[in-house]
Amino acid sequence: MAAGLNGHIATYLGLAPRSGPALKMMRASQAESMKEPILDDIISRLANSLPAPAPACLHEFPGPLNLPLDLLPVPLERLRAASVLVPIVRDPAGSRILLTQRTAHLRHHGGQISFPGGGAEPEDVDAIQTALRESAEELGLPSDQVHVIGYLDPHVTVSGFCITPVVGFVPPDLSLQPDPNEVSEVFEVPLTFLMDPANHQRRTVQIKDRELTYHTIVYGPWNIWGATAAMIINLAEKLALVPPEGA
Repeated sequence: MAAGLNGHIATYLGLAPRSGPALKMMRASQAESMKEPILDDIISRLANSLPAPAPACLHEFPGPLNLPLDLLPVPLERLRAASVLVPIVRDPAGSRILLTQRTAHLRHHGGQISFPGGGAEPEDVDAIQTALRESAEELGLPSDQVHVIGYLDPHVTVSGFCITPVVGFVPPDLSLQPDPNEVSEVFEVPLTFLMDPANHQRRTVQIKDRELTYHTIVYGPWNIWGATAAMIINLAEKLALVPPEGA
């Protein structure tokens, strides 16, 4: 998200990036009030719900745009392609989604909660390769430990990216080596918590004389908002756990 909009919303919500030392590896505990769905059922619904091919570019995608056109810094066809990995930890004890907090000094989305990912490079053959390469660079996540199962809807940002979210399963208890220049924290949140509509909030902010609505999910000390929250909720839509946006 562009620095101006990022700062505006962060100030509005009191979500300025936390200062803190240290690279930390954390695992979020299972929420006691939530019942974990049967893992096989989750796998089946994900595999059947997510589309097989990734859109080549958002301007070719038939779905609704998530931002007004006049907030984009460039025309749709000039947005920079990017990908993120939405890593679902397959664990009979409880499936989880792995998230990161970006270091505060990064130019794009500094201090925010995000999925591992970044801009496409010329050598990347597709969105999957971008997501896997970036995840390996940021987290030390071996590409051969990711089982890709599909895509979520593309997402555009005011910083000029068209992001393809790539959903994949990863095994539990991976030995990750986060890059401290890019990642300040790594943590996991129960999938049941993130898919529960009761935990999805909408907030508004005034940008360019208009009121924009965006999603936020609060889990413990973490405020998951913006593009990351929107992708999580899009996953819930694909699983038919929440109605599609605008329905």
